[in-house]
Amino acid sequence: MIIETAHRTRQTAEYYFSVKLAEVRKLIAEGHDVINLGIGNPDMMPSEQTINALSNAAHKPQAHGYQPYVGTITFRNAIADFYQRTYGVTLNPASEILPLIGSKEGITHISLTFLDPGDEVLVPELGYPAYRAVSKMVGAEVKEYPLREDHGWQPDWEAMKKLVTPRTKIMWLNYPHMPTGAPATIELFEQAVAFAKEHKILLCHDNPYSLVLNKKAPISLLLVEGAKDVAIELNSMSKSHNMAGWRMGWLAGAKPYIDAVLTIKSNVDSGMFWALQEAAAAALQNSNDWHRERNAVYQGRLEASEAFLNTIGCTWDHAQEGMFLWGKLPDSVESAEKLVNNLLIEKHVFIAPGFIFGPKGQRYIRLSLCMPKERIWEAVERIRAKV
Repeated sequence: MIIETAHRTRQTAEYYFSVKLAEVRKLIAEGHDVINLGIGNPDMMPSEQTINALSNAAHKPQAHGYQPYVGTITFRNAIADFYQRTYGVTLNPASEILPLIGSKEGITHISLTFLDPGDEVLVPELGYPAYRAVSKMVGAEVKEYPLREDHGWQPDWEAMKKLVTPRTKIMWLNYPHMPTGAPATIELFEQAVAFAKEHKILLCHDNPYSLVLNKKAPISLLLVEGAKDVAIELNSMSKSHNMAGWRMGWLAGAKPYIDAVLTIKSNVDSGMFWALQEAAAAALQNSNDWHRERNAVYQGRLEASEAFLNTIGCTWDHAQEGMFLWGKLPDSVESAEKLVNNLLIEKHVFIAPGFIFGPKGQRYIRLSLCMPKERIWEAVERIRAKV
């Protein structure tokens, strides 16, 4: 006898990468050398001071007991200092910051906190799949808002007004944007805050890419005057500090929002390992030189990835930021799905099809820069070679 699962499991498909990476592992097990350009999994190390802080802290007796649900004061102070230095945003470390086990966890906690069944959520038509998946899991209705390719993948604000109803509760925003790489601008954030205030919805900004190949000073949505009235911001150390497996992130915003999310979070998980928080606090003190050196490595990979897109015949926007490259397929390519499958089976190169980020991505692919440039060039040569 099999006990029937909850309805939400039938509303939500297994994460695309979970399924596809099983295929990749199977090919590797069969002896094939697969070059994985599909996943945004940073392959470089955290800073030396981060590793040393982790090791030192793990040897202390106080490291191994339960930790506060709100995180340590050391970590929260470090986040507040990082926001002040990096974005010019002032946060109260005691009341406006909530450490998280990565921002993906935060998407779930926010949704559980603010959404009832039947509420509506505005999600970008191209974006991180978790925005849609989690909204559906909690019983909310997803409304995809359009992004204007002819305006640098910015939201179509006029079209979005027609989507808002009295049941609209949350809007998800993510700039620098994944997967298109569209940069963040103060003008965009000002429009978003004004829209949220006008329609009385909670604006949730996901901001993990602001320090990766950014072409100007990084910015936070919370820099906009009055943003804390209607907005909260997720941030993560996964991409910005090479700490994806550490699961370190946070939520920033006004105290009432932080307190509300804590009500849910404290019933779901416990405080993070003390040594991880000590090390994360050290990482947030990384020098500008450390970030420049890491971005120089990504720049070399970007050049190789552009050659990859050229080989396939793709076009792309050179203004992109972040750790991915978003390319538009030529008319000669039948579909992204077929191309991805053919490259994996015939060339043992894995890339991400654009449709996993939303229906508008049907004619796009995404390359990850989380692979040594030599391996990306090898992928280019494999594609150029005849089968």
